[in-house]
Amino acid sequence: MAMPEKSSGANPSEDCSNFPEIIELNVGGQVYITRYPTLISIPGSRLWEMFSVKNPCSLIQDNKGRFFIDRDGFLFRYVLDYMRDLQVVLPDHFPECGRLHREAEYFKLPELAKMLALKMNNLNSVVNDSCQIDVDELSPSIDATFNFSSANSIHVSGPENSVVLRAATGSELKKSGFITIGYRGSYTLGRDIQTDAKFRRVARIMVCGKISLAKEVFGDTLNESRDPDRPPERYTSRYYLKFTFLEQAFDKLADAGFHMVACNSTGTCTATHDQTDDRIWTSYTEYVFYRE
Repeated sequence: MAMPEKSSGANPSEDCSNFPEIIELNVGGQVYITRYPTLISIPGSRLWEMFSVKNPCSLIQDNKGRFFIDRDGFLFRYVLDYMRDLQVVLPDHFPECGRLHREAEYFKLPELAKMLALKMNNLNSVVNDSCQIDVDELSPSIDATFNFSSANSIHVSGPENSVVLRAATGSELKKSGFITIGYRGSYTLGRDIQTDAKFRRVARIMVCGKISLAKEVFGDTLNESRDPDRPPERYTSRYYLKFTFLEQAFDKLADAGFHMVACNSTGTCTATHDQTDDRIWTSYTEYVFYRE
C-alpha cells in the first residue's frame, strides 16, 4: 500500500529539522518578518545561536507559530537593521541609547554595543563640557577648597570668601508647555438615576502634546507604538499610557510641575437596554495641564 505524500503546504513550524526561508518573530508583542540568512548573519550572536544551533521545535512559539523572544519589541528594529547591514542609523535626538546598548549586549552584538557606548560617551562629554567651571574667574587670589556636598551644588571656600556654585537642577531646566490627557468612558443610567459603579473604568488614557514633555513626565509608562521614532521637538496626539488610572497620570503630572488649567467632557446616549429603560452613555473627557 503506497503511503500518501507529505503535503507541500504543511506548517513550517511543524518541521523540526529545518527553518523556513521566511521567519516570523514575535518580539515583546511586536511582529517582525525577516529572512533566515539575516538571523544567522553574525556568528556567535544570540540570534545565530537560536536559529543555527537549535531546531524549530526547541524554540518558544506563540499561538500563531511565530518564534517568541521576550525582549523590547520597539528597540528590536534597530537590532534587526544591524543584522542586515552591520550598521544602524538612529533617529535624531534618539533618547534610548542606554536601553538599546543593553539590548545589543543581550543579543551578543559587541560591535553594535561599542558603537552605542561611543555615542553615549560623546553625549556625556558634551554635557560635562557645558558644566565646566573656571575657578580663576571667581577670584584671582582665591585659595579654593572644593566641597561636593550634594549632587546639585559645589561649595568653594577660601580665606576671604565662600561661594556656592549650584548646577542647574532638573526643575530649572524643565520647559514650559501643555499636555492634554483624554479618555473615553461609559456608564449606565436607569429610572432611579443610579450610575453604574464601574462608570470610571477606562480602556485607554491618551496623551497629546510635545514629544519631549510627554516622555519627561511619563517615561517608560508611555506607549509610543502608534507614533514611534518622532523627534522630541515634534507634537503627537497618538500616545497613550500603559496604565488606566487617571489619578496615576495626574500624580505624574503634578510631580513634574504641571497643574490643570481646563477640562471638558461630552456625553452621548449610544444604546438602550431591551428589557429595561436603562440607557448606556459614552463620554469623552479631556484635561489640559500646563507648566510655566
